[in-house]
Amino acid sequence: MIRTRSAVLVTILISLAAVMYNNNNRHNTHTADADPLPVIIVGSGLAGLSAAYNALQSGAPSVYLLERAAKPGGNSFKASSGINGALKGDDAFYTDTVRSAGKRLAETASSATKAQREHLIKVLTERSPQAIEFLEGLGVDLSVVTQLGGHSRARTHRGAGKTPPGVAIVSALLDKCKTEFGEERFRLVTGCEVKGLLKAEDGVMGVQYTTNGGGEEVLKGPVVFATGGFAGDTHGLLARYRPDLSGLPSTNEPRPAGHDVLTAVGARLVDMDSVQIHPTGFVDPQNPGARLKFLAAEMLRGEGGILLHEGKRFVNELETRERVSDAIMKLPEAKEEGGLKQWDMKLLLDPGAAKAAEGHVSFYVWKGLLKRVKAKDLDETTQKTLRDYAEVVSGRGGKVDELGRKAFGHWSLGVKEWDDGAEVCVGRITPIVHFTMGGVVINDHAQVLASELGQEQKPIQGLWAAGEITGGIHGDNRLGGSSLLECVVFGRIAGGQAALAARGGRV
Repeated sequence: MIRTRSAVLVTILISLAAVMYNNNNRHNTHTADADPLPVIIVGSGLAGLSAAYNALQSGAPSVYLLERAAKPGGNSFKASSGINGALKGDDAFYTDTVRSAGKRLAETASSATKAQREHLIKVLTERSPQAIEFLEGLGVDLSVVTQLGGHSRARTHRGAGKTPPGVAIVSALLDKCKTEFGEERFRLVTGCEVKGLLKAEDGVMGVQYTTNGGGEEVLKGPVVFATGGFAGDTHGLLARYRPDLSGLPSTNEPRPAGHDVLTAVGARLVDMDSVQIHPTGFVDPQNPGARLKFLAAEMLRGEGGILLHEGKRFVNELETRERVSDAIMKLPEAKEEGGLKQWDMKLLLDPGAAKAAEGHVSFYVWKGLLKRVKAKDLDETTQKTLRDYAEVVSGRGGKVDELGRKAFGHWSLGVKEWDDGAEVCVGRITPIVHFTMGGVVINDHAQVLASELGQEQKPIQGLWAAGEITGGIHGDNRLGGSSLLECVVFGRIAGGQAALAARGGRV
């Protein structure tokens, strides 16, 4: 009798324990007795892929990579200038980034806010050599190093071949995720849209998304958000925070941004009015009124390209994007084309610059965005500009550039002697909306915060972010080459942190 009562009591206690366990873990679809928690990554650009690969390497049971487009890669796939990585002895990367961040950092009233911004910049710049090593370890060629605008020295890496760096890096990471971990651990889902985050008592425990067939799905686990910025959200966030930019073309596909999904669970936003205008977007002569435009890569100027208005140079082409764009936009606008605000500038590459950038140049020529022209066929004003510029490049007579340019890339035309038969490449460019510096506030663990910059940090548990969706790093202006770098550095951090949560069976 006593034995029977004891058995009944044990059974009751086990049942109560099971009920308590299920109640405490009711938000998890995966338990230790079932499938372990996956890491959920929203967005398959470089930030998302970096997070996915590091999460898997860090022991995440599996990764679900959710992408709203039909194909992975995002805007990272289009990146053409390269990725920054400090070389040995380069102690100026941090200083250059701080200078580029401008007044948002220099004139920050709160010392705590300034310290948090500077710390994020330090993480970005100090981990840049490891980012390059990581990618080269995947087989990505980053052997060519050039100097872009706003940089005090060469530190922007790309490959020596014809493949643009964005394509090379994204393709390599995607291939590694698939081949090293297989479909059981790496699950790419395209054509789906994350509509919301599943709230937990102290944070986030998963996502709700629609499939390309119109169905609705719920997936539970730690979440990394890497959906990019809002430069293409013309009638949404861009209109909300920068209505003055209405009418400018963009390099980004027109699509809604993901920021509101994050603010719905308490995420804070910073620098949302800080939008980068890239000075050089190609105007297609066959369709000048197109809103979506190809970027004229910054490396074209880094390798020696110059900018002309009515045949004359008017700006140091290696200034920051902000200053070059401002110089262009102070000039008269072109006639209205498709309702867009555009300018009529020329980008010109001499034979030396064109050869150094041949992989890009051949593509732009094929697309009809650059045209090969003999030097003798240029107008007289442009020819005089090129002859004068050649004297500056050669240093003849101690002549220096009145506009302040000191690095000339691979410019060769007229440096030794003028060649009428030399072939130059010319294309029309205009400023375009390119990058948004604002986004959700994060800490150095890439956790999304429910607190303002400089305040006591309140991480939203189970939620990380990386890439252009985040804010607080770039301030007024992002240095060219730091977008891909940001994706790798903070994407890897986010993936590793989310993997720890998944391995612990928690969010």
